[in-house]
Amino acid sequence: MTPTKVVIGPRPEGLAGGANEPLSGPLADTFGRVHRDLRISLTDRCSLRCTYCMPEQGNEWLARSGILSLDEIERVARVVAGAGITTFRLTGGEPLLRPDIVEVVRRLATITGAAGAPVELAMTTNGIRLPELLPSLVAAGLNRLNVSIDTLDRGRFAALTRRDRLDDVLAGIRAAQQSGLRPLKLNAVAMRGVNDDEMVDLVEFAVAHDAQLRFIEQMPLDAGHTWDRTQMVTREEILTALRARWALTPVPGRGGAPAERWVLDDGPHTVGVIASVTAPFCGDCDRLRLTADGQLRNCLFSTTEYDLMPLLRPTGPAAPASDAAIEQLLRACVRGKLPGHAIDDPSFLQPERGMNAIGG
Repeated sequence: MTPTKVVIGPRPEGLAGGANEPLSGPLADTFGRVHRDLRISLTDRCSLRCTYCMPEQGNEWLARSGILSLDEIERVARVVAGAGITTFRLTGGEPLLRPDIVEVVRRLATITGAAGAPVELAMTTNGIRLPELLPSLVAAGLNRLNVSIDTLDRGRFAALTRRDRLDDVLAGIRAAQQSGLRPLKLNAVAMRGVNDDEMVDLVEFAVAHDAQLRFIEQMPLDAGHTWDRTQMVTREEILTALRARWALTPVPGRGGAPAERWVLDDGPHTVGVIASVTAPFCGDCDRLRLTADGQLRNCLFSTTEYDLMPLLRPTGPAAPASDAAIEQLLRACVRGKLPGHAIDDPSFLQPERGMNAIGG
């Protein structure tokens, strides 16, 4: 389904928001959820081809001319921080493929939020370029890091990602461990018949690298639209596998965080589970997304996008848009957020964009 695009101007029928959005108060939707987190996708391109994300060949990449420039990213980031966003997470595709990634981090790290405190800057990556780039990223102001690793088996890694790059990912995780960035998180998508027999091994690997393993239920975000709920490893199956090795004690105070956490035995290490399908946390969601081609999204599964491009790159005689116009569209996006993603509803429609084009 091609996403509906909303642009600034008269309020579209049936959609909240528009040019009349008030520019004051918290970034709250109609359900009272206050939004503090913006995921910024820097590119839809990736050095891997994970089966649950994109096909091996035939990808239709975003045109480079349509990707947000460094100046445009910084401008949007300053506006949203002034409106109440306190955390930026850089995603992709693979964000480290962006040639100006260090400068992106340096610019965003200088931004302060509405309360005057620096905005926290995090990144999710496959880790392949971390050994060469991480020292510069840390110096530029990166605060936190998530690295994706779904399997420790070389053959499985090559089959899952269609690339023989496990050694590179492991080198990236070692670099992250040595960097001192904490908390360090490792993300693994749990997949039946693929890595569901490695759950204990993955957690032990994370503990050995002073990291928290976070298992993610596989979601309907593959570009081929082949997701099958019956093949998904559920939250309860994950916890059952881990309880065979550790005593798990729930960590209270989750707030808007996507992962539930448990202490392993007596600590100090923890494990997390992001159960977007079987135990959705939509009621506490505080996240928005900005795609690499300038679309604001209020949910990972949204079929509506709020188009910033006419504001950032006006054509013809149109005057450059003001920061207030950008904030109006941001607030329209927030106000248009639905109560949940409705994956379990028979009417659920998978987004046309794959995960690589939406941003993690």
